[in-house]
Amino acid sequence: MKKLLSFVTVMMLAASLAACGSSQPAETTAAATEAAAETEAVTEAAETEAAAETTAAAEETEAAEEAAESANADYETEAAEGEEAEEEDEENYDTGDASLDDPLNADEIGENELLVVSFGTSFNDSRRQTIGAIESAMINAFPEYSVRRAFTSQIIIDHVKSRDNEVIDNLAEALDRAVNNGVKTLVVQPTHLMSGFEYTDVVNELGNYSDAFEKIAVGQPLLTTDEDFEKVIGIITDATKEYDDGETAIIFMGHGTEADSNGVYAKMQDMIKADGFDNYYIGTVEASPSLDDVVQAAKDGGYKKVVLEPLMIVCGDHANNDMAGDEEDSWKSVFEKEGFEVECVLRGLGELPGIQEMIAAHAQEAVDSLQ
Repeated sequence: MKKLLSFVTVMMLAASLAACGSSQPAETTAAATEAAAETEAVTEAAETEAAAETTAAAEETEAAEEAAESANADYETEAAEGEEAEEEDEENYDTGDASLDDPLNADEIGENELLVVSFGTSFNDSRRQTIGAIESAMINAFPEYSVRRAFTSQIIIDHVKSRDNEVIDNLAEALDRAVNNGVKTLVVQPTHLMSGFEYTDVVNELGNYSDAFEKIAVGQPLLTTDEDFEKVIGIITDATKEYDDGETAIIFMGHGTEADSNGVYAKMQDMIKADGFDNYYIGTVEASPSLDDVVQAAKDGGYKKVVLEPLMIVCGDHANNDMAGDEEDSWKSVFEKEGFEVECVLRGLGELPGIQEMIAAHAQEAVDSLQ
């Protein structure tokens, strides 16, 4: 295109020079006419090429859009099929009777609310025995507050609603419910193990409602202070003392996180060793210490048997499948392949009264901060 325009300019200049240098008017007119004709031809050629380029670009854009739409459709189909497959897989498990669980989503809250926020689980029995038990402890400890529930996992909320027709509020819905009910004092107590991404998300969400209540406070996660670590160590070692026979490695499986707070697992390992529990080990599903780390530790200790138990508030998918499942990559299968006798204890931390009391104590600290 640029070459054609340059050619046009040169021709026009040549025509002009020819006109000025000629002494014959007729020749000047002829030269000018010829130059004009050539200029028009070149311009038409340039316009034709530009139109062709525009058409080609449009066709390429249309093709790209169609390819993108096709790829997006394929992605959505694969995602839907994946979600459907996951739901079908979960239906192979008997997770208990959802009707026995109280979602704590009623109105008529009153002026004081204690909102218990959990990640959640679709395992009905575990939800009732862990999160439900913590909420019951809150109801008993704070009679002046209406206790309500919120989950942060929308996937779990949607699945429980679809499968069991049980409606559980997400955090935004629970906060809007509090606003619409005229709550004046709101205390939020998460059941999270640590101050990781989930806990931070809860705090950030509360920031959007800072002006919606007269008073608002949020409690600390389970493992916050050194005293918290010592209390949890005492609770879990006491709960597993029947397995502590000197020949058994007692291994707790945590979730793990990419956040800096993942350090709580290494800290607990160091503290539990310092307290004299040399046969207790902490591992994680998705971070460090890993499964390989705890397998090697059990080998180095010369143990013949391992007991596996989740270091999680609930006993959900990770505990039932990643830890105790029959798949070849489950913790149970890996340890058995290494020659260990394996026993799995399917019990979430939330089932332990001592843990329930600790979370209630953190809620009390939040209440006291409002004074």
